[in-house]
Amino acid sequence: MRTITLPNTLRGKITYDEMTGKYSTWRIGGKADVMYEPSDVEDVTNLLAYLRAEKIPYFILGKGSNLMFPDEGIRGVVIKMADALTNLTEEGNTVTVGAGYSLVKLAAKMSRNGLSGLEFAAGIPATVGGAVFMNAGAHGGEMADVISRIHVLRPDGTDAWFEGESLQFSYRHSFLQDEELICLEAELTLQSGDSEDISSVLEKNKQYRKDTQPYGEPSCGSVFKNPRPLFAAKLIEDAGLKGKRFGGVKVSEKHANFIVNDQQGTAEDVLNLMVYIQKKIEQTAMVTLEPEVQVVRPDCSTVSAAEALRIFRKH
Repeated sequence: MRTITLPNTLRGKITYDEMTGKYSTWRIGGKADVMYEPSDVEDVTNLLAYLRAEKIPYFILGKGSNLMFPDEGIRGVVIKMADALTNLTEEGNTVTVGAGYSLVKLAAKMSRNGLSGLEFAAGIPATVGGAVFMNAGAHGGEMADVISRIHVLRPDGTDAWFEGESLQFSYRHSFLQDEELICLEAELTLQSGDSEDISSVLEKNKQYRKDTQPYGEPSCGSVFKNPRPLFAAKLIEDAGLKGKRFGGVKVSEKHANFIVNDQQGTAEDVLNLMVYIQKKIEQTAMVTLEPEVQVVRPDCSTVSAAEALRIFRKH
């Protein structure tokens, strides 16, 4: 196994042989060779230049939701953006925020400041960068509704701003999923409103999550996309799959579109259960559910769970 060393000119935090499961909301994943938390944009830029020059694989990590690390671990560097790149500035209704800023904290802060638009984000365990990447959403709102433009780092080390149609937002998708770009910060356009009214809606949405989802249990969030106009959770529940178990994971009894890791489950357990659910719904509803999870491979590359399941089902 290759020993990875990083230059001492970097200013961030370096950890070796760290369990990736500690940084995944599913609490699944083996050891990463190196975990690195950058100090700022310049530090990220210098790190990436070094990794590319040395041909060392890397993966960009936010809050660890909507993704699954491999049981084998990561042979490369995991760059942990949460708690890094947390700059925040407000100019009227325009907010510029670092990619590592917590989406939940941002929504709460904006509500106190009388700025509306992020009420849908209550309880979504994501960084701003991760939320942009997935076009995270809930309660009829999504990131596409508030994002004006985003600041990204290109593979060659140059940066650029992208806005409008170039962001290619759609249901749980942005162009970042198709390009080798790293989100550094985002510019949001919000609406002025009464702080008490905004906070009330935010709290209502948060309480709804607690009441209807396995809040506090290890999960990735919603596993399957809703096959509009249908709802994945109802299809799974109607098929009698609440509580269905495979190894250490099971379908939540509280919300059928959640798979919870309640008995030290593995990535393989999750994939087996997802395949079982997918096949069952094909039989009962003539619909193929598409996962919205990103699967990280040991070489730091990623593949959609939909593609991972297609491969898994062939074996």
